[in-house]
Amino acid sequence: MASKGNETGEKLKPVRTILVSQPKPERSPYYDLEKKYGLKIDWRQFIQVEPLTAKEFRKQRIRPDEYSAVIFTSRNAIDHFFALCDEMRVKMSAETKYFCLSEAISNYLQKFIVYRKRKVFSGKRTILDLRPYLMKHKEKENFLLPCSNLGAKEVSSFLEENDFNWQEALIYRTVSSDLSDLKDITYDVLVFFSPLGISSLYENFPDFKQNETRIAVFGKSTLAAVEEHNLVANIKAPIPEAPSMTMALERYIQESNKDVPATS
Repeated sequence: MASKGNETGEKLKPVRTILVSQPKPERSPYYDLEKKYGLKIDWRQFIQVEPLTAKEFRKQRIRPDEYSAVIFTSRNAIDHFFALCDEMRVKMSAETKYFCLSEAISNYLQKFIVYRKRKVFSGKRTILDLRPYLMKHKEKENFLLPCSNLGAKEVSSFLEENDFNWQEALIYRTVSSDLSDLKDITYDVLVFFSPLGISSLYENFPDFKQNETRIAVFGKSTLAAVEEHNLVANIKAPIPEAPSMTMALERYIQESNKDVPATS
């Protein structure tokens, strides 16, 4: 990906183009930002998810229906778990217990099971929210943790430290998208939401130089990844003044584009 110019001065320059490293949503506050400040905002998924085939999964010598409890950390995990079960012609028992990190994940589970006939437990956000339920069933159940090639470190650490009978199951991979068509395209701002986005950037463009490109990051882990590559994070979220990325971008644009007429 090309970066314009050679200057890296501190003087703010107008923002006209933004690339968000996510799929394009149907509705988003970014569209209001685009219209208000006369911006061009493009969307591109920097990472993608690839399912394991049944043949690949069988190499792990795991049969999902031999486990009495399943822990889901995301909707992606649910999608790929049940798709794999279908491909392998595995039918989960009606008595299987499901432990979901959040209520949103447990609600999503209703697409795949008859909800009232199963026992489903949900937390608010982290594995510690599920601790009371998990500890209650620790001695009776054997747990399966479907995950990606990146694992689920907090969950696996909790299970290991508390001596659960459990098994990790790789069911999908998170990989970098092919961004080669962006090689000669320049944006004023690149927006990242995870360290994986930064990894994808460098996997596609090993010689990337920031130059005048501004970088916006969401979260501490994304900021750390940016700094590890000796890049400058010009726009950061969440912060007290800007809990969302769009708010952080607008605060920056208000300053950088203050001499550019608004189009509201």
